Amino acid sequence: MKLTVFGATGGIGQEIVRQALASGHQVTAVVRDPARLSVTGAGLEVLRADLTDPEALRPAVRGRDAVLSGLGARSRKDAGVTTRLTRTVLGAMRAEDVRRLLVVSAGPVGPDPEGASFADRAARALISVILKDVYADLRGMEGELARSDTDWTAVRPPRLRNKPVTGSYRTAVGSFPLGGRFIARADVAHAMLAMITDTGTVKQGVGIAY
Repeated sequence: MKLTVFGATGGIGQEIVRQALASGHQVTAVVRDPARLSVTGAGLEVLRADLTDPEALRPAVRGRDAVLSGLGARSRKDAGVTTRLTRTVLGAMRAEDVRRLLVVSAGPVGPDPEGASFADRAARALISVILKDVYADLRGMEGELARSDTDWTAVRPPRLRNKPVTGSYRTAVGSFPLGGRFIARADVAHAMLAMITDTGTVKQGVGIAY
């Protein structure tokens, strides 16, 4: 497949690029600073682009089978950037009639899983308060997705770790895996690539965890 990856220099973004290339896909990595992308390989195109201008992004998404985004705030002071940049990506996709989009959101953005313990609900509530602005940004992003005509999927992980890919994790469409607290960035990338052709995840939030 022909894929475009936004946020390609982030932890999940680089894993998406690395795993997609290993699977034989053609990948366009859209970055602000090419020096921060450590992944190389046949089939990779690195495109430096203005992420605030939909017109500038149109060549990056033109003719692609899917767009995957690891865009997100690096800290609480960056809150708001995810919604703004995703809106730009959606504009470029709409102009080029590209429909499939998968993005990284966060577990607390979605509902508590049925049967969640008091401790798990309390932990999710606490982290939602601590990172209130970041999660408000992610909810804003998901609102933009819901109002769009794209075939979107919002992947909602819990706390992220830098561990090797396992391919062994749980997913829950419209919910969150009961008791899930951690997942590797590499496995989030693995799941996003697997969901590209999974019609059951279209226009859905999908919780993912070990």
